[in-house]
Amino acid sequence: MFDKRLLIVSGKGGVGKSAVAGAIAIEAARRGLQVLAMGLTDPVGIAGHLAAPHAGYEPLQVRPGISLVVIDRARALDEYLKLQLRVPKMAPTGQLTRALNLLVDTAPGVREIISIGKPVYEVWKDRWDLVVVDAPALGQLRSYLRAPETIAGLVPAGAVREQAASIGRTLADPAIAGLVLVTTPAELPVVETLESLHDLDADAPIEVSRIVANRVLEPLDVDRDRLAEVPDGPARAAALLHLDMVEDQRRWLARLPEGIRLPFLFGTLTPEEVAARLSEELGAER
Repeated sequence: MFDKRLLIVSGKGGVGKSAVAGAIAIEAARRGLQVLAMGLTDPVGIAGHLAAPHAGYEPLQVRPGISLVVIDRARALDEYLKLQLRVPKMAPTGQLTRALNLLVDTAPGVREIISIGKPVYEVWKDRWDLVVVDAPALGQLRSYLRAPETIAGLVPAGAVREQAASIGRTLADPAIAGLVLVTTPAELPVVETLESLHDLDADAPIEVSRIVANRVLEPLDVDRDRLAEVPDGPARAAALLHLDMVEDQRRWLARLPEGIRLPFLFGTLTPEEVAARLSEELGAER
């Protein structure tokens, strides 16, 4: 996973994908990589886990080896015009950008190509060893990954089509890009993850690098026969509930491909503490 240049992290909403994206960034920096972490659609998610509430569109160093960017669509569109379509840097693009915003809002694939193009462009710059993207949830992800093909179907020729094709080739190169799918060991997240794997295998232009099962409970060192000797009360009820939940999780974990297992973190933890703890678990995967 850490041999890629671009890791796109996604999962069903609520499974902790932003925490895992932050943890990947922290562990990559711990391994000596220069990392750019990026919030693609959520201005709060990964920024909260890296304790950088004031992050913006310009890279902000949030800890040694990690800089953070939060996508701003207007800024991304302006950069796309100037840097990727070779509009002169000194040219006033504000009026053109405002005019194109209508197109971005209405034409299929344009908003997504502007957004997904930003992390790809950062890979092209060769400034970072790894770009980690806190991507949209699974329900929206496919439209972002398919954006280069969508644009190719809309634009017959020219710089826009060429740039979209270049983005598509970068996403499809397994030596450069990989997708990290985050789930929890429960019915709905696992079913949606398995369905997404099927769809991605069918037509998505990116390799799935890892499946990460988050919030996995550790088994109790006790069995039901021993618990039968414990008097009724909160302790016995909690232990039985834990055993039931572990068994249910095992059933759903068995349906997932082999991957990384991250523990359920008990206690009151800040988002920054969660990402830091999960990064330690990732470090144990060496």
